[in-house]
Amino acid sequence: MSGPQDIDVRPITKDEIPDWIRALNTGFLRASTVSNEEVADRSTYIVPERTQGAFDGDRCVATFRSFAQELTAVGGAAVPADAISNVTVTATHRRRGLLTRMMTQDLAAAKARGDVVATLIAAEYPIYGRYGFGPATHVAEWTIDVPRAGLDPRWAGPEDGGRVDLVEGEEVRKIGPELHERLRRTQAGAVDRDDRWWRVSTGALALDRVSWTEPFHAVYRDRRGEVEGLLTYTVDDHWGDSKQPLNTAKVKDLISVSPAAERALWRYLCSVDWIKTVKTGHRAPDDLVPRFLPDPRAAAISSQADWLWVRILDVVRALEARTYTASGTLVLEVTDPDGLSAGRYRLDASPDGATCAPTTDAADLTLDAGELAALWLGDESAVRLAALGRVAEARAGAATTADALLRTSRRPWCPDVF
Repeated sequence: MSGPQDIDVRPITKDEIPDWIRALNTGFLRASTVSNEEVADRSTYIVPERTQGAFDGDRCVATFRSFAQELTAVGGAAVPADAISNVTVTATHRRRGLLTRMMTQDLAAAKARGDVVATLIAAEYPIYGRYGFGPATHVAEWTIDVPRAGLDPRWAGPEDGGRVDLVEGEEVRKIGPELHERLRRTQAGAVDRDDRWWRVSTGALALDRVSWTEPFHAVYRDRRGEVEGLLTYTVDDHWGDSKQPLNTAKVKDLISVSPAAERALWRYLCSVDWIKTVKTGHRAPDDLVPRFLPDPRAAAISSQADWLWVRILDVVRALEARTYTASGTLVLEVTDPDGLSAGRYRLDASPDGATCAPTTDAADLTLDAGELAALWLGDESAVRLAALGRVAEARAGAATTADALLRTSRRPWCPDVF
């Protein structure tokens, strides 16, 4: 058996992409065979110097990839992020420190590049806290019983002068990116989408490793004709006895820049003939959709979980990038075994702006890097974390001060997986 130091952890070369993909597929419990199409597709976006593999001899046994991303902070500022994806360790090579070696190298490079944070979507909860990540956004999915919802079945369109139109994928690729950018400027927790995202989501780029069902696309335009919402969904074909339609619509994506657009698109979907159930897809936990229904109990939560995990790499820039609705001062003692964000920092915040700097002042609140990440986007409560013993108050009332400064009136949300 090879020892940990016999395994070479390093960036891959272009020639090693097929073996790296094979290890990736094995780790995700997919067929390990690698097609030429998959190699060609992944080669278009894999950056070898940011794509690590662990090699036991000639065989790749662990994978890790990062790429440049922009993450929206509270208030709308975009901060540079090191997005981490495709993390696997083959079952035969666990408990040898391979993930730690890959993560350590990547985060050090991200810090040196000047990235403010690192991000990932955690497949399993316990893994990433030990690397300084914390759950910064959450998602919920509702299953709507349409007949029970109490909506008017005679609904024929928005009452506000807007309209809903079905469009093809080609039109979505034209109007979607600009709409998403408008959303991203206001939605804390959102990340950027590149052109490839839109081509894959509309079927313009077919992936042989992904089953494809042609979706429907609905656009909401306000009374001036401006696009304010976009809905993408699929529908199954299920009928019960006596020719009763029992079809389920699954939302693949719904983005909007106004409550009117959001309301109209949900109302439209729940009015389509033969659709009896709507699965909303991943939404913010405080999404408006249940309250749009006359009977909110018709929307039952079918899943709720952590989603985007964040790792703070630059405390000063992270805290200065976001906005604050209250005024106050808070001295944070941040512990970080990896040393990437450890230190004591004084935050002076107000609605007019914020400054943050290292300080020798006495700490008000002590917390680790992962808890700071959970608080940074406004989703978590410092008072709650103090009750759990995960932050420590050195000054009475410091957790309450932190909540007044950091928590947001609406919860952050990341609409995407990467």
